[in-house]
Formats: sequence, C-alpha cells, structure tokens
Amino acid sequence: MLSVVYRGKGDFALLDKPLPQLQDEKDAIVRVTLSSICQSDIHIKHGSVPRAVPGTTVGHEFVGVVEEVGPGVKKLKPGMRVAANVETFCGECFFCKRGFVNNCTDKNGGWALGCRIDGGQAPFVRVPFADNGLTPIPEGISDEKALFTGDILATGYWAAGLGEIQPADTVAVIGAGPTGMCTLMSCRLYSPATLIAIDTNEDRLALAREKGLADVTLNPLTCDIEAEVKALTEGRGADTVLEVAGARNTFELAWRIARPNAVVCVVALYDQPQMIPLPDMYGKNLIFKTGGVDGNKCEEILKLIKAGRLDPSFLITHRYPLKDAMAAYDLFEKKEDGVIKVALVP
Repeated sequence: MLSVVYRGKGDFALLDKPLPQLQDEKDAIVRVTLSSICQSDIHIKHGSVPRAVPGTTVGHEFVGVVEEVGPGVKKLKPGMRVAANVETFCGECFFCKRGFVNNCTDKNGGWALGCRIDGGQAPFVRVPFADNGLTPIPEGISDEKALFTGDILATGYWAAGLGEIQPADTVAVIGAGPTGMCTLMSCRLYSPATLIAIDTNEDRLALAREKGLADVTLNPLTCDIEAEVKALTEGRGADTVLEVAGARNTFELAWRIARPNAVVCVVALYDQPQMIPLPDMYGKNLIFKTGGVDGNKCEEILKLIKAGRLDPSFLITHRYPLKDAMAAYDLFEKKEDGVIKVALVP
C-alpha cells in the first residue's frame, strides 16, 4: 500500500509497504478515510523529533473505519467510524492512571503513531491500545469535522484547560495557525471577556475574526504587542497567555504580556532551546505550564462538536489524493496558496 515514509533527516518519500497486521490482542486495524499533514510531521522531516524512527509511515491525525480488532479490544467492532488519538496509551501505568497519558511508559505509549510506529498517511494503519487510542465518531459528524479531534483540537482543548481561564478574563493566544485556531475556539468555552489573537499573518488574523474566535487581533509587525495588551487591560497584562507559535521570540513575548501572577502555557514545540531570564521577570510571580498534550478528552471533544460548540473543519483549505502527498507537503511547508491544513484522501 502507498505510504508517506520518513527515511531520515530531510527525507520523506512515497513508498509501497505491506498491509498492517494485528500484533497484539489490544490492536485494531483501521481503514483510513481521511488524514492530514501536521506541523509536527514537518518537525520530524527536519530532525527536530529525536525519537522519530526512520522507515516509519508518518501521520497521526486521521479518521477511518475499524476493519479488524484483536480479542482484547472491548469498545470497538468492525464497521465503526473512529477518530485517532495522537497518543496511544496503556491506561494502566502510573502516569495513565493520573491522566498524564502523554507520558505513558509502555513502549508504544505517548506519541508513537507516525513517529515511532507506522501512522495514518496510508490506506490502513494498526493502532495499539485501540480502546484508548480510537474514539467512536457520533452519528452526524463528518470526517472533516472529526479529523482534528485527536491532535490539534485535543491540544487546543488541553491548553485551554491548563490556562485556568475564568469568566471575564483576558486571554492572549500567540499564534493563529491551525493549533492556535483550535486553542482560540477551546478558550471560548470558558467565557473570557476578551480573546486576543497574535500572529504575523494578516490573513489568519482576519479568519480568526471572521469565525468569531478572537475579539482583538494584533500583529507584531505593525504594533507594539506588549503596549497594546496593557492598554486593553488597564496596564496589567493578560490573565492567561497561551504560546502556540514556537517562533524565535514568542516565548519572551508570552511572559512579557502576562500580568503578575498570570498563567503562561507553552504549547508550542520549539526547534531551539529557550531561555527563562529569571532576573528580568522577578516579582511577576508567573505560573508556567509546559508540555505535550494529554489527549484523553477525545470523547468530550466529539460531544462538543456534535453540539455545535466546536467545529474546526474550516481549517481544511486543500485536499490531495494520497498519491500526490509530496506535492501537498511542498505546499504546506512553503505555506503557499493560503494553506492552513491539507487533507489527504487515500
């Protein structure tokens, strides 16, 4: 079967690979109906994910139909439509029992799909711990609406929860890319008074306004972000800042625009180490929260999609057949033609 394969730093290729087989009683085989390219795939391509294994089929954002299940799978059966979780997790280890599924200690735990084991940019995929790593899609939800449930929408939903947002707060989200958009729509669920989107791309800021995801949009190329945020908050700064951009100066911007005693959540994945200049921020008494998503709320997310309170399907700007995946990657990586997310159809 045709698959997008990571062959080594800087090298993705379309290769023919064997159909996956069940390897454990808790596995499921899924026929992929729609997958997408994620910025994390680009990080793998450029060697920024040390755990990524050459020879692995990439892709951790996909939906499909269950084809086969092992005897240990209890919640799923063939024919069920499912959304994949970016993380596979055992549900039994120290971290899983506490909800920290990103740190699952099983060899196939955490971000394995499309990183350490074959993922979903292929017609079929094997999913370990299928009862945990796959979530049934409720009737009436399209593939497009469900596609981002287990990754960027799960990340935005997790980040908004980390932010300790209170009604009437001022919340700033740095980065209005796909994950930033999902973070903005998830923050809305907590009823902040003002949601600020910060990005250098005016088209994405305009989209955030059009979709009602941001009340205020700011571009650091055209204004002093710190001054603008303070002007909006009577000189205090934002109550919660979510850093989703991962650019060169965005971490510093995050703590500078936060008010004293604020929560700063670092959601982004950086290519370079970041510095925490403690003398410069002394007295701000900031709370920093960082890490990879604990993607264990997919059922909640799908219920919110079903209720019409979350809908990330507008993020899909381009569709390609899987056979043209290399062209899709080129478009996505170069950010051409107004691309936000690319869907791949097997």
